Amino acid sequence: MESRKGLTLIELMVVIIIVGILAAATIPIMQGRIDSARWSEGRAIMGIIARALRTHVAEKSNNFTPVPTLAQLGFEPGDMDGNYFSGGESGTNDFSWVIISNNPIDFLITATAPASINSPSQITLNHAGVFTETQ
Repeated sequence: MESRKGLTLIELMVVIIIVGILAAATIPIMQGRIDSARWSEGRAIMGIIARALRTHVAEKSNNFTPVPTLAQLGFEPGDMDGNYFSGGESGTNDFSWVIISNNPIDFLITATAPASINSPSQITLNHAGVFTETQ
């Protein structure tokens, strides 16, 4: 009696189908992880802007500018640019910010997802350090 070596065509097709099903199930999960990693850059930039807004209010007291420019916050053009997010003046590119009051300090920073990020579409950061996602 001869011994068989190798796989039959049916066995090979079953293995290919199983691998395809596993790949199809993991791709959406991985996309969410990739978006989350990209948003970490946006959150970090928002934290930098928040510190700059606090400093602006502390320096100016009652004479603060409600929507300070990058120069008023101590930044040069391009300082807020990352790999996925780009920053300019408030309301341009991916970030916007506004100081609502100085006593107690109250501000809101919003980041809009660039085309490379699927979800969420926006994240806001308030003066208390709370991030809120908007789909």
